[in-house]
Amino acid sequence: MGMSWLAQVRCVHMVMFAVMTIPLLICLSYLNSDQLHTTASPLRTYEIKQVQSSGQNVSQPETEVQVSPFVTLHTANTNFTANNTGPDLSKGVTAEKIYQAGHMRHDSEICPNMGKNLKLLIAITSAPSHESARLAVRETWGHFAIRKDIVIAFMLGSTSNQTVNNRIEQEQEIYGDIIRGKFVDTYDNLTLKTISMLEWVDNYCSQVQFVLKTDDDMFINVSRLLAFIAKHTPEERAIFGRLARKWKPIRNKKSKYYISPQQYKPPVFPDFTTGPAYLFPALIVKELYLASLNYTYFKLEDVFVTGIVANGLKIKRVHVPEFINKRIKFTPCNIQKEISIHMVKGAEQYDLWKKLHDVAQCK
Repeated sequence: MGMSWLAQVRCVHMVMFAVMTIPLLICLSYLNSDQLHTTASPLRTYEIKQVQSSGQNVSQPETEVQVSPFVTLHTANTNFTANNTGPDLSKGVTAEKIYQAGHMRHDSEICPNMGKNLKLLIAITSAPSHESARLAVRETWGHFAIRKDIVIAFMLGSTSNQTVNNRIEQEQEIYGDIIRGKFVDTYDNLTLKTISMLEWVDNYCSQVQFVLKTDDDMFINVSRLLAFIAKHTPEERAIFGRLARKWKPIRNKKSKYYISPQQYKPPVFPDFTTGPAYLFPALIVKELYLASLNYTYFKLEDVFVTGIVANGLKIKRVHVPEFINKRIKFTPCNIQKEISIHMVKGAEQYDLWKKLHDVAQCK
């Protein structure tokens, strides 16, 4: 005896329900599995947002790009923002993992013809907000930039302060001497700033004879510096400055200068030239730049670049007594006989500039 029509209908319904339920159960099982739990990339992803440029809205599709931790970028048409979080550098991280290559905008007029006819590039590290310090330099010893064989440029990082960014853009339009790397401008990122400077010189000014790396709170006796350069050749594999010998890493975690054993294990640093000012031939720039990316990063840029990296490349560090690199008594004689004086406030630059030319008081 066959099944009744009602039983047959119920059987068909049960089969259909089973067919629909099984794929659903499989899907739910997949979503709860570990297959979707991927490992996060060491680089963070950020969205390119729509920004205003020149008073007009410039629309761009929202795209994901990868940038190094700590980086905040500001360009004419894009605005990258990063959290102030990142890897624990005290654990030991190579520089290449946190360095973002490239610069926000390249002005070819800063170093014409790759520096072919230039004797000296003075690269001055400066904070975004130090507008008055940069102006004081331009109006005093930075005036040497009127010479065709000397270029002076300021190296800055990025800031999230849009008011400061706008003022920097205006400053750049007037003077055209600002370079901006792709890193947040902080004390901990000073080494990134120097690496960015080396990259810029390698890419855009590699044929200059010499590079002076200095800070915006320095007074540089450019005439005395040129006299020193005249005694040396661009082929020398050396870094000239105030030599620091047998310095030991500070292991106190509360110190501003703390360096962990994971960042640098030996008990003593290699000899290095102190950071406020040091001179080197452009010949060694590419070596320094590329090698620096392979070393464990830490924030003491002078120790890192002129000590550890240069030592690994067998580049000599040469002590030059005229590189004072500290604050001294501002007498005409002191100013006229030294090359570099540190901790000079913006307003003091004018006084030192005047005393530099006051020959009568120094006999």
